[in-house]
Amino acid sequence: MPQMAPLLWLYLFFFFLTSLILVLILNFFIKPFETITPPTHSVSATQKLWKL
Repeated sequence: MPQMAPLLWLYLFFFFLTSLILVLILNFFIKPFETITPPTHSVSATQKLWKL
């Protein structure tokens, strides 16, 4: 589809870039669910791992 408008490809590229940056930022700042760790695990160790 090279006959499409070049500005459309530019808008699609910037939309992909901003969505990728947004997903990476949200993945960095939001903690995943801690299902692997046992309930006897201390809270201070998880705080040391994440360093938020």
